[in-house]
Amino acid sequence: MRLRLPLHDRLVVRAVLASLMLTWAVLLAFASMIDFATELDDLGKGGYSIGHVVLYMLCTTPRRAYELFPTAALIGSLLGLGGLAATSELTALRAAGVSRWRICVGAVIGLAAVTVVMMVNAETLGPKGEQTAESISVSAKSDSIVVSRGTGLWARDGALFVNARAGAQRLQRGEREVELADLRLFQFDDEGNLQTLTRAQKAIYRHARWMLQDVSRTDFTAHGVSVQKLPGQEWKTGLRPETVLAGVEHPRYQATADLRRNIAYMHRNAVDASDYENAYWARLFYPLNVLALCLAAMPFAFGQLRSGGFGKRLFAGIVCGLTFFLLQRLAQNLATIYRVPLWIAHASPPVLVLLGSQLYFRRRA
Repeated sequence: MRLRLPLHDRLVVRAVLASLMLTWAVLLAFASMIDFATELDDLGKGGYSIGHVVLYMLCTTPRRAYELFPTAALIGSLLGLGGLAATSELTALRAAGVSRWRICVGAVIGLAAVTVVMMVNAETLGPKGEQTAESISVSAKSDSIVVSRGTGLWARDGALFVNARAGAQRLQRGEREVELADLRLFQFDDEGNLQTLTRAQKAIYRHARWMLQDVSRTDFTAHGVSVQKLPGQEWKTGLRPETVLAGVEHPRYQATADLRRNIAYMHRNAVDASDYENAYWARLFYPLNVLALCLAAMPFAFGQLRSGGFGKRLFAGIVCGLTFFLLQRLAQNLATIYRVPLWIAHASPPVLVLLGSQLYFRRRA
């Protein structure tokens, strides 16, 4: 027996999804144009051509769609229900006995289906496309760097080959600091024989120089193999931090399983995993954020916007979205400063918005 939505739900779902798709397409077009212009700045670096730019844009489209969907859901919900309010269809639904909360459930039904698709996209097409795009970009711009999904970053500095599992950059006391985790350095001689294998728990670029920590160095000679362990040493290389970071996959673009593995690895090796933890909790709370943004816009559809136009509804949606994202950023920064678990920082904004929405609908029921 086929499940069929009530007529009022179908009316709301169609209106919200139609506005969502239009808004999403516009946002995606603008974001793509901006990214395309940014990539054109690198045109001519190495072998980076217009064909590489087009491929890069195509491969990163799933990731871009995933990132823009919450904003599109907010504005789409506002425009869809605002359009129904402007034509008095919401008034007719209310007169027929349909509560405000029940109308909002109809909007959420349509958004929930698209949210599920975006969650699947974030675990499949998004990470794969981003990794492919970065491989195309980095390999075309420099013949000394290769990105591999299974083994991380590979770079070359003369006869030295560098492999890093992960990397990140941050500001420490106003100075930029770059950190690479699980580093392997392969030094070959002129005949292609391996001379030295150096493993380091991490490499930190600070004060314009690289420092290795927890180092294990293995030297291969004609007389045998010798192993030396050092707490740290300077790494003299011509590799710049900008060059190395260009080949490191951003935590936000990794699948949830990869994020979980990288976080566990960094914790075992006493490496700062805050960037990966932020990306991990943002992924888990993604559906809740979409729901919170959608419900945050609902009061406007039942209030003064029924007499307003497109511009008024669009402005309200932008203000709601900016307020929510600023609240998220504030919560994350405060959690980092005061050592609060990051999952609390990611859960607080949507939970507060949902509680506020419940209070509104309870009073207006």
